[in-house]
Amino acid sequence: MENCNQIKTPWGALTPQVHLFPIYYLIVIYGLIYILPFGESIVGMSWFDLLRSEDGPLEWLQFFQYLISSIISLFIFLKSKNKNKLNTLIWLFFSIVFIFIAGEEISWGERITGFSLDTISVLNVQGETNFHNLPFFHNYLLDPAFELGGIFLGWFCWKKLPNLKALPKRELSLYFLFVALFYFYFDVSWASTIKQIRNDQEIFEFLFSTGILLNCVDGCKNIIKFK
Repeated sequence: MENCNQIKTPWGALTPQVHLFPIYYLIVIYGLIYILPFGESIVGMSWFDLLRSEDGPLEWLQFFQYLISSIISLFIFLKSKNKNKLNTLIWLFFSIVFIFIAGEEISWGERITGFSLDTISVLNVQGETNFHNLPFFHNYLLDPAFELGGIFLGWFCWKKLPNLKALPKRELSLYFLFVALFYFYFDVSWASTIKQIRNDQEIFEFLFSTGILLNCVDGCKNIIKFK
Protein backbone atom coordinates (compact mmCIF):
# COMPACT_ATOMS: atom_id res chain seq x y z
CA MET A 1 0.00 0.00 0.00
CA GLU A 2 1.45 3.37 -0.98
CA ASN A 3 2.27 5.70 1.88
CA CYS A 4 -0.06 8.74 1.75
CA ASN A 5 2.71 10.84 3.30
CA GLN A 6 5.12 9.96 0.51
CA ILE A 7 6.47 12.86 -1.55
CA LYS A 8 7.52 12.03 -5.09
CA THR A 9 10.36 14.08 -6.56
CA PRO A 10 12.51 13.80 -9.72
CA TRP A 11 15.25 12.40 -7.46
CA GLY A 12 13.09 9.74 -5.83
CA ALA A 13 10.41 9.39 -3.17
CA LEU A 14 10.64 10.95 0.29
CA THR A 15 8.71 9.47 3.19
CA PRO A 16 8.43 11.92 6.10
CA GLN A 17 7.63 10.60 9.56
CA VAL A 18 5.47 13.59 10.41
CA HIS A 19 2.12 14.96 9.23
CA LEU A 20 2.64 17.34 6.33
CA PHE A 21 -0.62 19.26 6.73
CA PRO A 22 1.09 22.18 8.56
CA ILE A 23 3.36 22.74 5.55
CA TYR A 24 0.52 22.55 3.03
CA TYR A 25 -1.62 24.81 5.24
CA LEU A 26 1.03 27.55 5.42
CA ILE A 27 1.67 27.32 1.68
CA VAL A 28 -2.05 27.82 0.97
CA ILE A 29 -2.36 30.66 3.50
CA TYR A 30 0.69 32.65 2.38
CA GLY A 31 0.88 31.54 -1.24
CA LEU A 32 -2.80 31.75 -2.18
CA ILE A 33 -5.13 33.33 0.38
CA TYR A 34 -2.65 36.15 1.04
CA ILE A 35 -3.04 37.37 -2.54
CA LEU A 36 -6.70 36.51 -3.20
CA PRO A 37 -8.48 39.55 -4.70
CA PHE A 38 -11.84 41.23 -3.98
CA GLY A 39 -11.74 40.76 -0.20
CA GLU A 40 -12.11 44.49 0.42
CA SER A 41 -15.21 44.77 -1.73
CA ILE A 42 -16.89 41.61 -0.37
CA VAL A 43 -16.02 41.45 3.34
CA GLY A 44 -14.43 44.87 3.90
CA MET A 45 -10.88 43.55 4.34
CA SER A 46 -8.47 41.18 2.65
CA TRP A 47 -9.28 37.48 2.93
CA PHE A 48 -6.00 37.02 4.78
CA ASP A 49 -6.88 39.71 7.34
CA LEU A 50 -10.32 38.15 7.76
CA LEU A 51 -8.76 34.82 8.65
CA ARG A 52 -6.37 36.27 11.21
CA SER A 53 -8.76 38.82 12.67
CA GLU A 54 -9.93 38.86 16.27
CA ASP A 55 -13.18 36.89 16.53
CA GLY A 56 -12.53 35.67 12.96
CA PRO A 57 -12.95 32.20 11.40
CA LEU A 58 -9.68 30.77 12.70
CA GLU A 59 -10.34 31.92 16.25
CA TRP A 60 -13.76 30.25 16.22
CA LEU A 61 -12.29 27.09 14.75
CA GLN A 62 -9.80 27.06 17.61
CA PHE A 63 -12.65 27.41 20.10
CA PHE A 64 -14.45 24.38 18.67
CA GLN A 65 -11.24 22.36 18.46
CA TYR A 66 -10.39 23.00 22.11
CA LEU A 67 -14.00 22.35 23.17
CA ILE A 68 -14.09 19.02 21.31
CA SER A 69 -10.62 18.15 22.63
CA SER A 70 -11.85 18.74 26.19
CA ILE A 71 -14.87 16.49 25.65
CA ILE A 72 -12.75 13.74 24.11
CA SER A 73 -10.16 13.98 26.91
CA LEU A 74 -12.88 13.62 29.53
CA PHE A 75 -14.34 10.65 27.61
CA ILE A 76 -10.93 8.95 27.58
CA PHE A 77 -10.49 9.54 31.31
CA LEU A 78 -13.94 8.16 32.14
CA LYS A 79 -13.45 5.11 29.93
CA SER A 80 -10.01 4.30 31.33
CA LYS A 81 -9.99 1.36 33.71
CA ASN A 82 -7.24 2.61 35.99
CA LYS A 83 -8.03 6.19 37.01
CA ASN A 84 -4.82 6.51 39.04
CA LYS A 85 -2.35 5.91 36.22
CA LEU A 86 -0.35 8.93 35.11
CA ASN A 87 -1.50 8.62 31.50
CA THR A 88 -5.13 8.64 32.62
CA LEU A 89 -4.62 11.63 34.91
CA ILE A 90 -3.03 13.53 32.03
CA TRP A 91 -6.28 13.14 30.07
CA LEU A 92 -8.23 14.57 33.01
CA PHE A 93 -5.76 17.47 33.18
CA PHE A 94 -6.15 18.02 29.42
CA SER A 95 -9.93 18.10 29.76
CA ILE A 96 -9.78 20.88 32.33
CA VAL A 97 -7.11 22.90 30.51
CA PHE A 98 -8.76 22.66 27.09
CA ILE A 99 -12.21 23.77 28.28
CA PHE A 100 -10.53 26.75 29.94
CA ILE A 101 -8.65 27.63 26.74
CA ALA A 102 -11.86 27.25 24.70
CA GLY A 103 -13.58 29.77 26.94
CA GLU A 104 -10.61 32.13 26.74
CA GLU A 105 -10.63 31.97 22.93
CA ILE A 106 -14.07 33.61 22.76
CA SER A 107 -13.70 35.68 25.95
CA TRP A 108 -16.22 33.39 27.64
CA GLY A 109 -18.93 34.28 25.13
CA GLU A 110 -18.78 37.99 25.88
CA ARG A 111 -19.47 39.06 22.30
CA ILE A 112 -22.40 36.61 22.07
CA THR A 113 -24.14 37.32 25.35
CA GLY A 114 -23.01 40.91 25.87
CA PHE A 115 -22.11 39.99 29.45
CA SER A 116 -18.69 41.01 30.72
CA LEU A 117 -16.90 41.40 34.05
CA ASP A 118 -15.77 45.00 34.31
CA THR A 119 -13.25 44.12 37.01
CA ILE A 120 -11.39 42.04 34.40
CA SER A 121 -12.15 43.89 31.14
CA VAL A 122 -11.02 47.25 32.52
CA LEU A 123 -7.55 45.79 33.11
CA ASN A 124 -7.51 43.71 29.93
CA VAL A 125 -5.19 44.75 27.06
CA GLN A 126 -8.06 44.25 24.57
CA GLY A 127 -10.83 45.37 26.92
CA GLU A 128 -12.32 41.85 27.05
CA THR A 129 -13.32 39.38 29.73
CA ASN A 130 -10.46 36.91 29.58
CA PHE A 131 -7.33 36.21 31.56
CA HIS A 132 -4.72 35.63 28.88
CA ASN A 133 -4.84 39.28 27.81
CA LEU A 134 -4.33 40.70 31.29
CA PRO A 135 -1.18 42.87 31.14
CA PHE A 136 1.27 40.64 33.01
CA PHE A 137 0.30 37.42 31.24
CA HIS A 138 -0.09 39.08 27.82
CA ASN A 139 3.20 41.00 28.01
CA TYR A 140 5.46 38.48 29.70
CA LEU A 141 4.01 34.95 29.70
CA LEU A 142 1.89 34.41 26.58
CA ASP A 143 4.67 34.23 23.99
CA PRO A 144 7.03 32.09 26.14
CA ALA A 145 4.08 29.77 26.86
CA PHE A 146 3.66 29.09 23.14
CA GLU A 147 7.41 28.81 22.58
CA LEU A 148 8.02 26.39 25.44
CA GLY A 149 4.72 24.59 24.92
CA GLY A 150 5.46 24.12 21.24
CA ILE A 151 8.90 22.67 21.95
CA PHE A 152 7.56 20.47 24.75
CA LEU A 153 4.65 19.03 22.73
CA GLY A 154 6.48 19.03 19.40
CA TRP A 155 9.78 17.50 20.48
CA PHE A 156 10.35 16.79 24.17
CA CYS A 157 7.26 14.59 24.62
CA TRP A 158 7.99 11.98 21.98
CA LYS A 159 11.76 12.20 22.40
CA LYS A 160 12.06 12.02 26.18
CA LEU A 161 8.66 10.74 27.38
CA PRO A 162 7.64 8.06 24.87
CA ASN A 163 5.87 5.97 27.53
CA LEU A 164 3.33 8.71 28.24
CA LYS A 165 0.90 7.82 25.48
CA ALA A 166 -1.42 10.73 26.29
CA LEU A 167 1.20 13.15 24.98
CA PRO A 168 1.56 13.92 21.25
CA LYS A 169 3.58 11.54 19.10
CA ARG A 170 6.33 12.52 16.67
CA GLU A 171 3.90 12.48 13.74
CA LEU A 172 2.21 15.60 15.14
CA SER A 173 5.39 17.54 15.89
CA LEU A 174 5.10 20.15 13.11
CA TYR A 175 1.74 21.35 14.45
CA PHE A 176 3.56 22.61 17.53
CA LEU A 177 7.09 23.38 16.33
CA PHE A 178 5.94 25.86 13.67
CA VAL A 179 4.06 27.77 16.39
CA ALA A 180 7.11 27.86 18.66
CA LEU A 181 9.24 29.05 15.73
CA PHE A 182 6.80 31.84 14.83
CA TYR A 183 6.60 33.20 18.37
CA PHE A 184 10.37 32.97 18.80
CA TYR A 185 10.96 34.89 15.56
CA PHE A 186 8.23 37.39 16.50
CA ASP A 187 9.93 38.14 19.84
CA VAL A 188 13.43 38.23 18.35
CA SER A 189 12.27 40.71 15.70
CA TRP A 190 10.83 42.90 18.46
CA ALA A 191 14.18 42.95 20.24
CA SER A 192 16.25 43.45 17.07
CA THR A 193 17.08 46.57 15.09
CA ILE A 194 14.55 45.78 12.35
CA LYS A 195 10.82 46.46 12.39
CA GLN A 196 8.90 43.76 14.28
CA ILE A 197 7.27 41.22 11.98
CA ARG A 198 3.50 41.26 11.54
CA ASN A 199 1.54 39.49 14.26
CA ASP A 200 -0.04 36.51 12.50
CA GLN A 201 -0.70 34.66 15.74
CA GLU A 202 -4.14 33.33 14.78
CA ILE A 203 -2.68 31.78 11.61
CA PHE A 204 -0.20 29.77 13.66
CA GLU A 205 -2.28 29.16 16.78
CA PHE A 206 -4.75 27.29 14.58
CA LEU A 207 -2.01 24.74 13.94
CA PHE A 208 -1.52 24.33 17.70
CA SER A 209 -5.20 23.63 18.38
CA THR A 210 -5.34 21.27 15.39
CA GLY A 211 -2.43 19.27 16.77
CA ILE A 212 -4.16 19.12 20.15
CA LEU A 213 -7.38 17.84 18.58
CA LEU A 214 -5.61 15.21 16.48
CA ASN A 215 -3.78 13.93 19.56
CA CYS A 216 -7.10 13.60 21.41
CA VAL A 217 -8.66 11.79 18.46
CA ASP A 218 -5.71 9.36 18.42
CA GLY A 219 -6.16 8.75 22.14
CA CYS A 220 -9.88 8.12 21.67
CA LYS A 221 -9.22 5.63 18.88
CA ASN A 222 -6.76 3.75 21.08
CA ILE A 223 -9.08 3.43 24.04
CA ILE A 224 -11.97 2.28 21.83
CA LYS A 225 -9.70 -0.25 20.13
CA PHE A 226 -8.60 -1.81 23.42
CA LYS A 227 -12.06 -1.96 24.95
